Amino acid sequence: MPAKELYILQLKHNGIPERIYKTLDIKEKMMLERKGVKYFLKEDERKKIRVVLTGGVFDILHAGHVFTLYEAKKLGDVLIVVVATDRTVKKLKRRKPVNNEEYRAFIADCVKPVDLAIVGKKKFEDTIKLVRPDVVVFGYDQKEFPVKGAKIVKLKKSIEEKKFKTSRIIKELEL
Repeated sequence: MPAKELYILQLKHNGIPERIYKTLDIKEKMMLERKGVKYFLKEDERKKIRVVLTGGVFDILHAGHVFTLYEAKKLGDVLIVVVATDRTVKKLKRRKPVNNEEYRAFIADCVKPVDLAIVGKKKFEDTIKLVRPDVVVFGYDQKEFPVKGAKIVKLKKSIEEKKFKTSRIIKELEL
């Protein structure tokens, strides 16, 4: 199992638990270090992979989302998608999301270029601390902000931006 898979495993479990560690071969174990009761990639192994993070609501997945995810994946080895919490969506969009955060993360996780989709932590800083991205990608319609230790990329292009907007799709469904 290369560093990429170990990194994804580490993210899924917030550190690789002992029960999984025991199943790894010696080469894989040599790539990890114990921190508390879990195992994490050694820093030199982590540096071998370029982690890209992007995020959003992904309430009603559409071609615009898929396009953005494919563009983000081109920038690294691992694409991590952070799905906004229901609370965040309600606060920012002033509406309850159509689908709950677990469902939205599941759907995003099924898109081909995505290596792992996770629901964001209460504090964005905690999500960044967990993922430790090398690159953070913002979609053409997202407001970018600095992320310590990461290169920021703002996508300039989209596909049929007037057609593929979740808010527009929801509005059409309400008619």
